[in-house]
Formats: sequence, C-alpha cells, structure tokens
Amino acid sequence: MAHTLAQLNSAPPAAAAAMLEGLYEQAPWIAESALRSRPFRSLAELRQRMRQAVDEADAETRLALVRAHPEPAHLPERGAAYRERFGFPFVLAPQGPRGTDLTRQEIADEFARRQDNPPEVELQEALHQLHRIAEIRLQDRFGEAPAIGNDIWDWGERLAAHSDPGYAEKGQLTVTYLTDAHRACAGLLSQWMRDCGFDEVGIDAVGNVVGRYLADRADAPTLMTGSHYDTVRNAGKYDGRLGIFVPMACVRELSRAGRRLPYHLEVIGFAEEEGQRYRATFLGSGALTGGFREEWLAQQDADGVSMREAMARAGLRPEDIPALRRDPARYLGFVEIHIEQGPVLYEMGLPLAVVTSINGCLRYQVQVSGLACHAGTTPMDRRRDAAAAAAELVLYVERRAALDGDSVGTVGMLEVPGGSINVVPGECRFSLDLRAPSDAQRDALARDVLAELEAVCRRRGLRYALEETMRAAAAPSDPAWQQRWERAVDALGLPVHRMPSGAGHDAMKLHEIMPQAMLFVRGQNAGISHNPRESTTSDDIQLAAQAMLNLLDNLAHETP
Repeated sequence: MAHTLAQLNSAPPAAAAAMLEGLYEQAPWIAESALRSRPFRSLAELRQRMRQAVDEADAETRLALVRAHPEPAHLPERGAAYRERFGFPFVLAPQGPRGTDLTRQEIADEFARRQDNPPEVELQEALHQLHRIAEIRLQDRFGEAPAIGNDIWDWGERLAAHSDPGYAEKGQLTVTYLTDAHRACAGLLSQWMRDCGFDEVGIDAVGNVVGRYLADRADAPTLMTGSHYDTVRNAGKYDGRLGIFVPMACVRELSRAGRRLPYHLEVIGFAEEEGQRYRATFLGSGALTGGFREEWLAQQDADGVSMREAMARAGLRPEDIPALRRDPARYLGFVEIHIEQGPVLYEMGLPLAVVTSINGCLRYQVQVSGLACHAGTTPMDRRRDAAAAAAELVLYVERRAALDGDSVGTVGMLEVPGGSINVVPGECRFSLDLRAPSDAQRDALARDVLAELEAVCRRRGLRYALEETMRAAAAPSDPAWQQRWERAVDALGLPVHRMPSGAGHDAMKLHEIMPQAMLFVRGQNAGISHNPRESTTSDDIQLAAQAMLNLLDNLAHETP
C-alpha cells in the first residue's frame, strides 16, 4: 500500500526513515538529513531536500554514493572499461523522462554519448541519474504519477510528428511558417483546445491559434498566455510548444471541475517566433502589438514564395492583420512558460525558475580590412592581419562580458573571404551578439566592445566597417507578475530561483503593451536547446502545470 505525505510528516523519525529507505543505495544519511526539514508541503520539496543533502556533502561522500550503485547488468564488458576510466560504475535511470522504460538502443546511445565526458562532468551526470532514480522510486512508493505532465509530454510527441519536407524524411523536426506541417500543427492545437473545454477556438489572420476560456461574466478582463509552435531547423520538441500545452492542460482541469474564473483566459499558439522561413521574427505576437509591417508580405522564402502568397495558400487575409492588435486596457497581463534553453537549472537541480528579465540584445556585422600578403616572406612585425585583429576582439568579448552579471557576448560567425593557407588575411568578417538584462548594461557592454575594436584596428593599422543589424530592448518582468510566479512556485515547496533569460521570447513583444512575466522549466541533457536532444521530464512539466494553476487560483482571489 502506498505511503502518504501526511504519514511521512507525522511518523516518528525511525518510521519516517524506513519509508524512505533505499531511495539512494547504501546512503540512509540522505533521508535522515532531509527529514530534519519536516513537514513537507509536497514530494517535490522532499526531493529537493534530499538533493540538497547530497550537494552539501563533501566530495568523497558524493563519490562514495556513486560507487555504491550496482554495476549495470546490461553493459558488462563496456561497463568494466567505463569503471576503469572513471572509477565508478555507469549510472543510468531505468526509465526515461516520460517515466517509461528505456530501450536497449536508448541505453546504448546514452552510454556512447557519456563515455567521452571529462571525468568531473561525468561524475555530475552520474549524480544527476541517482537523483532521477530516487525520484522514480519515491513516486512508486507514494503512488504519485505526473498525470498532467504525462499528457503534455504525449501532446509534444504527437505534434512533433509533423515536420517540413526534407526534414521529416530524416526524422528531424522542422516547422516553419505556413508550411503544410505548420498548418497541420495549427489544426491539431485547435482540436486539442476544443477537447480541453475552451469556449472559443480559432486561427487568426496571421496564423495564431487562439483559444479563450471565458470568465463567469462577459465584461471581465483577460489574462493572456501562450508561446510559439513554429521551430528552428532540426529542433527540439519543447521550445515554445511547452508554453502552449501547459495552459491548455490548466484549462482542461478547470473545465473538468466545472470552474469559471473571474477573468477570461486567452491561450495563444503564436504562429511564428523563430524567423526561419522569412527575414522577420515575432510575426505572431508582433501582430497583437501592432508590430506587423506590411512590407514583410513581399519577402520571399528560399523557393521564391512570398509571404503574401503563403498566406493566401493558408486561407489567411493579410488585410485583417491590423485588427488583431489588442487593447491593453482590457488585459491583466501576459505570462509565458518556457523551457530554460540553458544549463543553469539542470546544474542546480531545480525544476523551475522565475524569470527576472528577458535580455536586451545588440547585433552587428563587422568587416576588418588589412593587407593580404605572402605568409612566408612578410615578417611578423610588418603584417596587417585582419584575422589576428578579429581573434583579439573575440577574446576581449569573452573577457568583457564575463565582468557583468548575466551579460553574454558571442562571435558566432567568423570568416576570411577568399582565404588561403599561405596568405596573411587581408579581410575578416564576423558577427557580434551582445546581450544583457537591462538596456543600460547592454549598451555599456557594446560601448566597451566597439571601443576595443577601434583600438585594436588603430594599433594594427587596419580599417573596419560596422553595421548594426538588430537592436532589441530588454524586457524586465513586471514586479507584481514576477511575485505572482514566485508565490506559485513557493506554494509547491520549491526554492524560488530567479534568473534572466538570455534568449528572446514572445513575452518581450507583449511587454511593449502590457505587463509580463515568465516561468522557466528545467531542460534535461544539460539544458541543450535548438537541438533534437532538447528534453524535459513529465515530472517537471507537472510542477509547471501546478505552478500555473496556483497562479490562476491566486489571481482569481485578487480579481474583483
């Protein structure tokens, strides 16, 4: 018979420890340490307390914990080689992120991926797997299954079955604006919204899927939420889409309970955020802020199909787009749930985080010009090497961005046009991407980087040309809405971690006309995103859904 949290909280110390025995191999000290924090508000809080006990242990104790795990029966020969290299057995949770048993091929793939890890990285991965094993065992022992999280996971798998030609055949996920796969996704989302109990569902003039769960009175204000359903090329399954599925599931729970809120809930699957098919981004959310530009309709994709033509094929009417602009006076605000797309939560062992700001961004294209000359006959002190100057700046960007809290700088494109192995580079072209949580911090970073570019080129006798290609303002979270997310997370018994978002999101567009705040969900596989290995667990998804239900419930008590 399954234990209950109430039993665990009230049991004598020895009995409570017995309920948690064996969650970690030969390590009763973990449960004993966690139980000092009773009573627990949730199993999630208990899991975090056990994780905290391991994190606070010394290095030898953590290593002993990993070494105590049984040798894997499925990799006897390769497992021995692994142990010889790392000094501990290969540790892998038997169930994947959906809670289903891993296949032999999945186990072999995971082993192949991890055997080349640096030892310190692999030790952290082994500890992560031990925490996942304990999580699964705890669920079994207390009879808790992430039912909502599992359903959302399944939605993600079914939606990912639709992919653009050229990618679908390779088993890759790519859904770009208004392709057949994109329209199929819109159709599925529309149907699922109806099944969840939305009162109104439709596809608007820019291709957004819009569902409304109506309030208990017609003149009520509206809370907007959602994210995008288009993807980058060869994408993961959760970027954007998780922020549509979670509120859909929340509406389903409200509908099943026969409950109405004192505000309308508008859930939007934004048609485009990534800018993959046309040279325009945030087409879906931008249309709601009045930011759609008519000249974009003439843009052509790689096959020569204009945006106007693509819209006509999809049955959309561009002339109706201006009417999509929302009146902010009728809205309480915008909230968005998104997978983190980075390693922070994964490394910290936290399932959720509250976003403090979406970073502002500046992008430049830079061309440095020197003198192409013979690599063998030109002395080192006579050279005007454009690539060497770029290399200096790349390293400066790395150092300078690291000086600021949460600033980042990237040179993602670097080329020597017409370069040759035996020619000193006379030209070098590169990109600059500079981001920070506030516009002032972003601009200070940019001033220093551009001043260094000037200094390097002057010292080396070079010329440069600079083109600013993008300027996006930072979108700090509205304090009241950020606090609502914080209360919703705290109610789950989880630590409230605050962090900025380095990536852009639809929320930064809605920020232009209404208050906004975001919630991050931990990504698996070190938080990798824009990659097929992007993943999360149904358990973390469940916590995100519970946090959103908490937010909706708390807001209902605030709303007159």
